[in-house]
Amino acid sequence: MEPGSRGAAPGRVSVSAVLPAGGSGERLGGATPKQFCAVQGRPLVSYAVRAMERISWISDIIVVASPENIETMKTIIEKYGHKRVTVVEGGITRHRSIFNGLKVFAENEFSSHLLQKPEVVIIHDAVRPFVEEDIVSKVVMAAKEHGAAGAIRPLVSTVIASAADGSLDHSLERARYRASEMPQAFLFDIIYEAYQQCTDYDLDYGTECLHLALKYCKTNAKLIEGTADLWKVTYKRDLYAAESIIKDNLSQQVCVITSVKETVAQVGFLLPETLKSQIKVEAISVSLSKNDSRLQNIVSGECYNFVCVNDKKCAIQETQQLVDVLEKSNIPLFYPVVLISVHLDTSENNSFSIGMEELTIIKKFARETKKKNILVYGLLIHYK
Repeated sequence: MEPGSRGAAPGRVSVSAVLPAGGSGERLGGATPKQFCAVQGRPLVSYAVRAMERISWISDIIVVASPENIETMKTIIEKYGHKRVTVVEGGITRHRSIFNGLKVFAENEFSSHLLQKPEVVIIHDAVRPFVEEDIVSKVVMAAKEHGAAGAIRPLVSTVIASAADGSLDHSLERARYRASEMPQAFLFDIIYEAYQQCTDYDLDYGTECLHLALKYCKTNAKLIEGTADLWKVTYKRDLYAAESIIKDNLSQQVCVITSVKETVAQVGFLLPETLKSQIKVEAISVSLSKNDSRLQNIVSGECYNFVCVNDKKCAIQETQQLVDVLEKSNIPLFYPVVLISVHLDTSENNSFSIGMEELTIIKKFARETKKKNILVYGLLIHYK
């Protein structure tokens, strides 16, 4: 699929997403709500938005923020180049905020323009940054068939109930119960009707959307076994864990790009063979002067490490072309991109002065690209 194209949703159903982001972060501690805490220099909410944004068949993404954070949220959307996003003012509770997000598709007063009502709507927490398309697709398909669906995970601790005096009353059989996670998905008409019928008590004290669909629309949700990465950032230690996961993910993939010239392609073949036992390697041989779909797909998949093997005679020119591709993709807005430019010298002249001249050019080029959050490193190899 070409970057920027809109793929078909599973089962060709129209899909949108609502991300409640109005929490105060009381359990996290500190003055900053957890959805706005920086992880690797970027607000946590931006990761969740990006996770939805990368799924091309999601038409609209509604982020619901508290009134005092509306402008902060809009600034984040603009700074990180998020697309298809509408920011909506939330309510004083989670359910009231989600209801406001749904109203964007049904009531003009909640948006400057009424968005097209989707057949299925996804609800996903803004502080769950690691959701993948596979689980989103599964809950959407299940929601289309059953009316509602949600991800679940096994309980890791036994749940107990305490008596009025603080002593143990009873415990639940852990094997029979599951933890309700996100994402969840619903036929829009079902979840919207459920919210319309909600009592104030439900809106103020409830937390489970699947329960509302069951209580008010008699819709039994399909439960989908989720993956371990669906966890929610709740405490400060979770922020450190999220940062560690992100760092690990960024270092696990590299794209090796070579020109079509025979000698360069040969080196380009040897390099991935050496690296593939350690990390995931994508190797392509392309002309960077052309709009190659393979490179575009790798970039749109958010690879942040590149090795560009070039003939020395046109190395800077080809590296600049790759930098242009990366800039247009907007991925340097999210994390630093590492680009190692390998200049392959196959000539007989191994002059030290020529090597120093190349080094000076690379240094100057690297200083300029660093301003764009692209870190360029040069390597000159004499190859015979």
